[in-house]
Amino acid sequence: MHKVLVTGGAGFIGSHLVDRLIQTDEIGQVTVLDSLTYAGDQRNLVAAMDSPKLQFVEGDIRDTDLVGDLMPSHSAVVHLAAESHVDRSLRDVGNSVSTNVMGTQTLLDAAMRCGVQKFVHVSTDEVYGPMPTGSAREGDPLRPTVPYAASKAASDLMATSYFVSFGVPVCITRSSNNYGPRQHPEKLIPLFLRKLLTGEPVTVHGHGQHLRNWLHVEDNCRAIELVLRRGIPGQIYNIGGGTDLTTLELTGRLLRIVGMDWDSVTTVADRTANDIRYSMDWSKIAELGFQPRCDLASGLAETVHWYRGNVDRWPVAEATGTLADGAELTAVGA
Repeated sequence: MHKVLVTGGAGFIGSHLVDRLIQTDEIGQVTVLDSLTYAGDQRNLVAAMDSPKLQFVEGDIRDTDLVGDLMPSHSAVVHLAAESHVDRSLRDVGNSVSTNVMGTQTLLDAAMRCGVQKFVHVSTDEVYGPMPTGSAREGDPLRPTVPYAASKAASDLMATSYFVSFGVPVCITRSSNNYGPRQHPEKLIPLFLRKLLTGEPVTVHGHGQHLRNWLHVEDNCRAIELVLRRGIPGQIYNIGGGTDLTTLELTGRLLRIVGMDWDSVTTVADRTANDIRYSMDWSKIAELGFQPRCDLASGLAETVHWYRGNVDRWPVAEATGTLADGAELTAVGA
């Protein structure tokens, strides 16, 4: 794995993974392929840019010629590029399908032709659909409920098919909700922090009982790197082990950190298809040696500190409408 191609490497999770990989002695080059859409930002790579190991390429994973030119010089791929926002997938189903499914197929096809040593496809717990009770295991049926999750489930199946049909050494990771510095403020924690730190109220859907497992991005990246190194081709690995919290419980923690009270919280009707609970069994990756290291209290404190120090990373509006409008609709599930 001397040379690793990381798609979506200028995004939230991708940039943290790149920071890890360039510090690894046996990895000589990390190439980031990122189209720099709204959620990708080269400022996420400011530390990595100082390394001679890093090569940055701006481009789309659906660009067959570009991917075909890049792939032959790499021995491994970590594929994180995706349209990852639930509400955006509801507004534009086609873009989610095109990027998440066809983009993944374009990468897999190039990896097959070039004979890469490992292809890690990064996915989400949302592909399992709601889990009112129990915890999903890697072999359980996929029951996605929204276009974003359906497109990720389809890309998972596409990746598996390239292992079975063509022998591409694919591993799939499915993680619970990530949080930490650099996350785009359409997602729940940075959205709530942006609002609370500027004195705005935050909005909770329904009764605030949606349950999510919150995993620090550094823990997720350690697990992805572990799968890159030691994952068995053809296998799927759930990445969990964070802290289970309802939306109300998480909101309460954020309020305490920033010194505000429940007067800053309003409630609205629940979003359509807002799955009540996600839960995964992650014992399989624990057998590879993974254990989370970041506790929620220190992780949230670190995240608040970062957003306070990076006010310029708080975009308020976009061409598609106000960020707050789009983000609040999916804050629980994103």
